Amino acid sequence: MILIDAQGLKASRPNRPLFADVSLTLNDGDRVGVVGLNGCGKSTLLRIISGELEPDAGVVRLGRGTRIGVLPQLPVLPKGSVRDAVGEGWKGEAALHRLGMSELLDSPTDELSGGQQKRVALAQLLVAEWDALILDEPTNHLDLDAIAYLEEWLANFSGGLILVTHDRHVLDHVTTKVLEIDRGKAYLHVPFGKHAGSGYAAYLSARIEREAQAATDEQVRKNLATKELAWLRRGAPARSTKPKARVDAAKAIVSQRPEAAARQGELGLSLGSQRLGSKGVELDAVSFSWPAPGSSTEGVLVLSPFTHELEPGDRLGIVGPNGAGKSTLLDLIAGRLTPSQGRIEIGRTVKVGYYDQLGRDLNVNQRVRDAVTGDKGAPSVEDNNLMRQFWFDGDAQFAPIHTLSGGERRRLQLLLTLVEQPNVLLLDEPTNDLDLDTLRALEEYLDTWPGIVVVVSHDRVFLDRTVIEVLALDGVGGAALVRGGVAGWLANRGKVQAAPQKSHRIVQQSVEKTAPVAPKKSTKSPSTLRRLIGEAERKMEQATAKQDALTIELATAGNDVPLLTKLSEQLAQTQVSVQQAEEQWISLAAEAESVGLSLE
Repeated sequence: MILIDAQGLKASRPNRPLFADVSLTLNDGDRVGVVGLNGCGKSTLLRIISGELEPDAGVVRLGRGTRIGVLPQLPVLPKGSVRDAVGEGWKGEAALHRLGMSELLDSPTDELSGGQQKRVALAQLLVAEWDALILDEPTNHLDLDAIAYLEEWLANFSGGLILVTHDRHVLDHVTTKVLEIDRGKAYLHVPFGKHAGSGYAAYLSARIEREAQAATDEQVRKNLATKELAWLRRGAPARSTKPKARVDAAKAIVSQRPEAAARQGELGLSLGSQRLGSKGVELDAVSFSWPAPGSSTEGVLVLSPFTHELEPGDRLGIVGPNGAGKSTLLDLIAGRLTPSQGRIEIGRTVKVGYYDQLGRDLNVNQRVRDAVTGDKGAPSVEDNNLMRQFWFDGDAQFAPIHTLSGGERRRLQLLLTLVEQPNVLLLDEPTNDLDLDTLRALEEYLDTWPGIVVVVSHDRVFLDRTVIEVLALDGVGGAALVRGGVAGWLANRGKVQAAPQKSHRIVQQSVEKTAPVAPKKSTKSPSTLRRLIGEAERKMEQATAKQDALTIELATAGNDVPLLTKLSEQLAQTQVSVQQAEEQWISLAAEAESVGLSLE
C-alpha cells in the first residue's frame, strides 16, 4: 500500500538551489535512508514530505488516512512535565526508560537540554500508532543502549520509514533502500544480489560505480575531443569543405566539461599542531560531584577518584549511558570544571582543542568569513584558502551562519577548533550532523595525527576506527578501562578491566612455553604498554571476527569452485593475521609482566 508519493520535488534556499526533480514513493515496510553532503537539502526534503514546507515545484500525496509521525532536527515540546508530554501509562514510561530519561519523568520540558528534548520527542513517537515515520537524525544524543533499542523497535515497525542519519551502523542494519542527493539530483539505491538486505551497502556500491563510470565517460570524451580538435585545425582548403553540422558537433565535444565535483578537493584537516612534549595530561585521583566545587548544595557523585595518564599518541574513547559524566570528564580535562578532589596536571607544551557537543558560541547572524577572520577585517589569502579547504567556497563564505545546515555549522566549528593547532583533541559527539564523507575524512586524519585524542561518541563505527582504549563510565561514579576497543566493551559489559578469555588462554600458553626464560625488562612506560596492548587486542578481535565470518561463508558457498577458491585464499591470509596479532599480544604481555603491569 502506498503511504507517501512525492513527485518532481524542487527546493532552494536564498541564493542557493538545493535539489530538483526528486521523486520518492513510500510503501508499507519500506525503510528509506536519506544521505548526502551537508547542506544538500536532506532535512528540507523531510520537511516538504511531512507537509511542513511547500516545495518550489512538485507535489506530495498521502495515502488515504495515512498517519505520519515526524521527528524534526529541533523538536518543540508542549509545556508541562516529561510524563505529560509522552502520556500516562506504562508504554510511555518504558520508552523513556529505554531512552535514558526515566529519572526526569517529572521535570519541566522547558528545562531540558536540546538532547533531552529530542529523546522525549522520540519517545512520543514510539508510543503512538503511525503508518509512516519521518525521522531526522534520531540517534543524535542517544547512548549505545538506546540506539540498540531504537534499531530493534524500527526492525519490528511494519509501516514505512524515511530516515536521515549519519550513523553507518544504523544505516546498514535498518534501511532497505537509500535515497542519495548529489549535486541537486536524486538517486534511489535498492539492494539486490550480494547487497540484499542492506540499503547502505547498495548505496556505497552504486556510488563507486557511478563515479567510476563518470571517470570513464570523461576519458572517452577527452579522446574524442582530441581527435575532433585535430580535425578542426586542419588547413584552410580542407576546412572549407567541412560540413557545418560536423563543425558544430566537434566544437560541442571540445567545449564540453565534466560535471563539477560536489566538493573541490579533500577536506583540509591537516592544519598542523604544536609540538607535544613527553608529558601530556595526568589525572591523579580525580573525582567530581555536581554541583561544582564552591556550591553549598549537597553534591551528586559523577566520578569516583580516578587516575589515568594520557601520553602522545593515545587514543581514548569514553563510553557509558547518558548522564554518566562523559562530557563532564572532557570539561575537567579542558579546565572548564575544577575537580572536587584530586588534581589534573597538564604538560607545559599541551594545547587543548575542544570540539564539543554544543559547539562554539557562534553568532548566527555573522557570515562564515567573519567567523573565520574574527577582528582582522577582510580575509587574507590564507583565510580564503582555509575556508576552501573546509569546503566553504564562493557564496558559502558570505552565507550568514543561520542559513547553514546543522552539518555545515559543525564543519565550521571543526575548522575553528583545528585552526588553533592543538596537540590534544577533545571530541564530544563529533559525528553528530556531519555527513558521511566528512566523517571518513576525519577518521583518516585522526589515524595519523600525532597528538592525544579523547573521544566521546555513540557512533560504533567511528569509535572502532579511531580509538585504541575505551574508558567505560557506569553512571554511578565508576570508571574502568576496557581492553579490545569498543568491540571489547560491547562484548564484556559488566566486566571491569577484564581481558578477553582468548587473551587469558594465550597468556597461559605463552607462560608454559617460555617459563624457563626470564623476559627482558621493557623500556616502555606503563601507559604506552597499556595503549599498545589495547591496540593489539583490537587487531586480534577484528582478525578473529573476520576469520569466523569467512569460515561461515566458506561452509555455505556450495559448489561454486571460483568462490570457494577465493574464500579459501582469504581465509588463509586472515589466519596469518590472527597468528601475527596473537604473537604481538604475547610479546607485549611479556613486556608488561617484566615491569609488573597487571593484565587483570
